[in-house]
Amino acid sequence: MSRDVIAVYPGTFDPITLGHEDIVRRAAALFDRVIIAVAMAHHKKTLFTLDERLDLARDCAARCGNVEVAPFDGLVKDFVLQRGGKVMVRGVRGVTDFDYEFQLAGMNRNLAPNVETVFLAPAAALQSVSSTLIREISQLGGDVTPYVAPLVLERLQRRMTELHAGGYSRR
Repeated sequence: MSRDVIAVYPGTFDPITLGHEDIVRRAAALFDRVIIAVAMAHHKKTLFTLDERLDLARDCAARCGNVEVAPFDGLVKDFVLQRGGKVMVRGVRGVTDFDYEFQLAGMNRNLAPNVETVFLAPAAALQSVSSTLIREISQLGGDVTPYVAPLVLERLQRRMTELHAGGYSRR
């Protein structure tokens, strides 16, 4: 019997990193379809707008044939169920991530018992990479080239130039 297993990889992706991309590739090899679900993130002040984050995620998805990108708002379990997802993919870099993600997985299982959470670890070289660190290093003038795709690097450099010139305002 053939099953079309859809996995959803949710996050803010502000910005998407090579660690995220590694998780996307791993998930794409395991599941029939993967949806990168980009959170609108009203609760966070993001560096990039939703449209910019979607664009950067689409650049990542283009490198895998079975990956698509979509925005979501509200509970991720509602998005997963609306899209016919059976699996929620979460990246785990270490013990701190695991503790938080394990709690989240338990709550999601209560809310959507038919959706499984799968934890994937990025490659060892990418385990210290987070969007927060990328933003901070970039804002302080550090080199994030080894941790983000070329398009993300270009957009980060442009945004930092705008911020330092005082010309950027959130749309």
